[in-house]
Amino acid sequence: MAIFQKHYAAGVSELSRPFPGVVEGLRRLAAAGFHLACITNKAEAFTLPLLRNLGLHDAFKLVLSGDSLPKQKPDPLPLLHACRHFGITPDHGVLVGDSSNDVQAARAAGMPVICVTYGYNHGHDIRDSHPDAVVDSLIEVPQYLKLY
Repeated sequence: MAIFQKHYAAGVSELSRPFPGVVEGLRRLAAAGFHLACITNKAEAFTLPLLRNLGLHDAFKLVLSGDSLPKQKPDPLPLLHACRHFGITPDHGVLVGDSSNDVQAARAAGMPVICVTYGYNHGHDIRDSHPDAVVDSLIEVPQYLKLY
């Protein structure tokens, strides 16, 4: 495993690119005054270099990786931690995710959840996880936030 981690860390962002609409979507959300957090199950050793190399790190006021806390998604702990960090209750936050783990974590935390149709859901249609809304691009998210 150490060999894999070494090679993965060395090239974590070499072929990675943000999905279409991610950079603009983050920009629009930040411009609208939303406090953004990145909550991932990916280990910090891979998360931080990836975000920095893709130019996304500064978009987030909080980054929680899979090893930042004792539990990770689908446990609600990372979401609840983020809510405490921002001084809000879960019903005043919204999780934007891409997997059934995200939906489960949001439901357990009592937080609304919007999912994108791309990402890490192992080939399953995210609609089957019953998020509150589904979008094809992060650019679409701000229009849904007006509902919450």
